[in-house]
Amino acid sequence: MKQKTLFIVSAVVLLLVFIVGTLLYTARKEDQAAQRADANRAALVRMHSPTLGKPDAPVVIVEFLDPACETCRAFYPLVKQMMAANPDRIRLVLRYAPFHNGSDKVVAVLEAARRQGRLWPALEALLAAQAQWAPHHTPQVALVWTHLEGLGLNLERVRADMNAPEIARLIAQDLEDARTLNVTKTPEFFVNGRPLPSFGYEQLRTLVDDALKETRRR
Repeated sequence: MKQKTLFIVSAVVLLLVFIVGTLLYTARKEDQAAQRADANRAALVRMHSPTLGKPDAPVVIVEFLDPACETCRAFYPLVKQMMAANPDRIRLVLRYAPFHNGSDKVVAVLEAARRQGRLWPALEALLAAQAQWAPHHTPQVALVWTHLEGLGLNLERVRADMNAPEIARLIAQDLEDARTLNVTKTPEFFVNGRPLPSFGYEQLRTLVDDALKETRRR
């Protein structure tokens, strides 16, 4: 009986040590990520970064996005829903992380559309049709054009502007900032400078809700 009790106690102690160790490790990783974001806050938002929402909204979501990323496509309407549920209180800042081979050309198309004031409609159209122009996770810029029709774009101008050196520099800057912030996958989110503790919609919503509550207390 004593041996059995000792075994149970030992097992409980080992379990507690494991749980405490896991919690400490998670907390340390989150703290390190937050410290990294604080130290590199300038890398979160650039003057060229597209934004959606009220400029002085108290909660700022920075999203690193790859237009060929299926999870980015799934998360985009969820972020829009959070913004709609909190009018004028959330601003979305878009950063590009074209990790898929060929995605940089699609980003260039989006930035060319932005020159005509149609970035967000173009982004939403391409996300909706992602399976058609990025089959098997392989972006093909030649397939995007049909999905941009009807948006009021001068597509010939888009084709010319997408090769502008300024757009290439913008994409390079976003990729450099992604590396600085240790962004290795998309979508990656920062809410008022704080990274997600772990990836998931509930984690994002919790971080946004906490930020909204904090700003209401001020």
